[in-house]
Amino acid sequence: MRTLVFCAVLGVAANHHPARAESLPDIKSRSAIVLDAATGQEIFGKDADEIRPIASTTKIFVAIAVRKQLDLDGWTEITKLDARFAAGGARTRLDIGQKFRNKDLLRAMLIASDNRAPTALARGAGMSPDDLVAAMNAIAKDLELQHTKFTDPNGLRGNVSTAREMAVALRAALDDEVLRTILAQESADVVSKDHYAKIHYESTNQPLVAGRWHVTGGKTGYTRPAGYCFITGAKISDRNVVMAFLGADGKLTRFDDFNRVAEWLERGAPGAKVTARRRHSSPSHHDSRVATH
Repeated sequence: MRTLVFCAVLGVAANHHPARAESLPDIKSRSAIVLDAATGQEIFGKDADEIRPIASTTKIFVAIAVRKQLDLDGWTEITKLDARFAAGGARTRLDIGQKFRNKDLLRAMLIASDNRAPTALARGAGMSPDDLVAAMNAIAKDLELQHTKFTDPNGLRGNVSTAREMAVALRAALDDEVLRTILAQESADVVSKDHYAKIHYESTNQPLVAGRWHVTGGKTGYTRPAGYCFITGAKISDRNVVMAFLGADGKLTRFDDFNRVAEWLERGAPGAKVTARRRHSSPSHHDSRVATH
């Protein structure tokens, strides 16, 4: 009887041996999930359906939204409109009046989360900021993400989702060869059309840069209400997975959570769904204009 009760609490699938609580990765982020990238099967979850602010992980939806209409080799000028929408975010390196290749704007947005890139990319794809937000919501609907809502093009204000739905969205983004290649880049050099601006971007995806694990691409984000967020793909012991960590208190905590999951998978984690105990109450879903990554 004790074993049955214990399994029910952990949510372990009945057709696998139950995992001992102490063997599960001790995830500190408020919400987390690990999915098999090939099948979509849940491997591990912690409050994975809790609706939370998602900060700049929003930008994978921007990338998906603009891809079909965007001329990657075309040039787009940074304007005051882009500066206005980026206000309150981390420092930008894209100066007003400079023109950049659209593919380089994708790099600036996905590698280093430059907040002036989303609306510029939208304009390059023939969309207004409102059109972009509408397109992002349409993508969420197409992916059947019922809890993912967008009101802002770059993640500074109001966008929400869940760990589960962000992992599903990242899985879709990694299916796109162009986006997958950019999301896996450790750095990029971006040069303006007149060669005045020469910008070197470093990835904010620390596990990718560290090189301990085979990271297939991901995105970070931070606002005060969202906490530190991290979504990423990885290949661990010949198994491709996608992970999402939302609401970490510390900047490095989300990456430590990734390492804990990777080590757990390398030790031979069960293929069944494993759900950690709930440890946190739901936070406010209101967003902030202050963000770093």
